[in-house]
Amino acid sequence: MCGRFAQFSELDVLIERFGFDPGLVIIEPRYNIAPGQLAPVVVHDGRRCLQMMKWGLVPYWAKDAGVGYKMINARAETVAQKPSFKKSFAERRCLVVADGFYEWTSSVGGGEKIPMHIALKSREPFAFAGLWDAWRSPEGEMLSTFTIITTTPNELIQQIHNRMPVILRKEDEGKWLDPGEKNPVKLQLLLMPYEADEMETFRVSRAVNSAKNDSPLCIKEEP
Repeated sequence: MCGRFAQFSELDVLIERFGFDPGLVIIEPRYNIAPGQLAPVVVHDGRRCLQMMKWGLVPYWAKDAGVGYKMINARAETVAQKPSFKKSFAERRCLVVADGFYEWTSSVGGGEKIPMHIALKSREPFAFAGLWDAWRSPEGEMLSTFTIITTTPNELIQQIHNRMPVILRKEDEGKWLDPGEKNPVKLQLLLMPYEADEMETFRVSRAVNSAKNDSPLCIKEEP
């Protein structure tokens, strides 16, 4: 699964990298984004645009917004068939902008969970494959939410966890966002584990264990 991630690249860097229109969106560096919080995502609405959405997908047909906490991730193997994700997979795909993510591994003897930060060796920002939806509350308020798709781990991540978020290859981001692409087979071919030799992982501060902590300390490398 993917339960925490970081996004701290400056807006001009993200615009150059992903080619979106930021509109009026203002982003701040985030080092410990948790489910239920807002995060920047890129959608295609005639052009690429940046939007802030809440992490945890709430389908348009849901009775209440609480279901979002159960749907922070969608499995690549079943995303095209699951009722909660099927329509978004066909019509509402997005890029979830990130600089890294976290997983926890067991210490020798299994006495504690050690937080690990995972990023590209280049330290460039990247995009998780995401889905989004818009839900209207009984009071008429609109809520936009997203989920991150996960897949089987590559050789690096399998030492830490049995799932990893789908990091899209740069050349596949346009295909993923393309609203004209409806072929589920072609889309699922994009949901592969990222190349292990282009990624790195290192131990970080236990500060990241609490979602209340959101500072550069969360990505500080520890021995």
